[in-house]
Amino acid sequence: MNLTLLRRVLWTRGLRAFADGYVSLMLPLYLISLGMGPFQVGVIATATLLGSGICTLLVGLYAWRFQYRSLLLMAALLMAATGLGFAAITNFWPLLIVAAVGTLNPSSGDVSVFLPLEHALISQSVNDNERTAVFARYSLVGALLAALGALFAAVPDYLVISHEVDRKVVMQLMFILYGIIGLVCGFIYRSVPHRVELEGRAQPAPLRKSKRIVYILAALFSLDAFGGGFVVQSLVALWLFQKFELSTVVAGTIFFWTGVLSAFSYLVAARISNRIGLVNTMVFTHLPANILLVLVPFMPTLEWAIALLLVRSALSQMDVPTRSSYVMAVVNPEERAAAASVTAVPRSLASAVSPMLAGYLLGVSVFGWPLVIAGGLKIIYDLLLLTTCRRFPPPEDASTRS
Repeated sequence: MNLTLLRRVLWTRGLRAFADGYVSLMLPLYLISLGMGPFQVGVIATATLLGSGICTLLVGLYAWRFQYRSLLLMAALLMAATGLGFAAITNFWPLLIVAAVGTLNPSSGDVSVFLPLEHALISQSVNDNERTAVFARYSLVGALLAALGALFAAVPDYLVISHEVDRKVVMQLMFILYGIIGLVCGFIYRSVPHRVELEGRAQPAPLRKSKRIVYILAALFSLDAFGGGFVVQSLVALWLFQKFELSTVVAGTIFFWTGVLSAFSYLVAARISNRIGLVNTMVFTHLPANILLVLVPFMPTLEWAIALLLVRSALSQMDVPTRSSYVMAVVNPEERAAAASVTAVPRSLASAVSPMLAGYLLGVSVFGWPLVIAGGLKIIYDLLLLTTCRRFPPPEDASTRS
């Protein structure tokens, strides 16, 4: 195991997650403060996911020609430019362009161009029996720092109340901080040695031998991603703001605890997968979480809605490290970067349309239809995943059954 490389990847994952954690909550309020409505917020969220998906797809197709470090440095610079762009621009159409070409993430998970590159580096650096545990640690760091970022989203409210500072100015400064974090990530990526590209067990290659299974997984993940786009964190926050008139402080606290529960569920997922296998862990934790998601809008009080969101968060993300590990396990080692990208793209492309639809639904009703639709689509995905992926068991699942 290359511990030095893993530490660097974990540092950058944590920093980016912290930035995503506060931006995803602050984004809808910032856009509304600029005079935009729920539908325009949804369009901006759609643009961010669509742009990330296209960039990630390009990385998957061509990353094998370049050093991963060079691509990560370019992504970090793009993150810096995105933060500065959102801080400086206040009109809808220019912001839409920045959202489409930038790295802004309206969801609680990582859907950026960084993801396939970091996954490939991790897979190069660990043995098969260590892979799921390392991905769980990677996801744990991201979720914990994203939870802290959600708390940090309350800074504008605090400064407005205690120091009577202009809220929009504070939000713009937080976007500048997002850009600075991108530069820090770039500095860390600079220390990734060139020789990492040569020490991997296989040289990166385009997708060939593993094409069939990767395309099947991409189709399945696209359904899950389309459903997930209805409940990206920015839009769930917007629903809570509308239905229960929550402050950013209260919403940030809620998403802090959902993030903490999700974070520690990653460690539990690694243990469960050792007992029942990766595929069963993905499905039998995700399915009850999606049933709870369907029930959230029907709750009569804020307390009940929060309770279901918290329980769901303890279950819904266990498939994240196991899914990443599964993809890396069932493809050829030299095709892992391409596979990580092609299976990650649906989490941006397929989910790109649904935030716009969710924004429209929230503009005409505060009931929470996006949550119901998302839960229903994800339940269908779980059942399809169970029947399909059992035909392609990873080595770990074979040893588990024996």
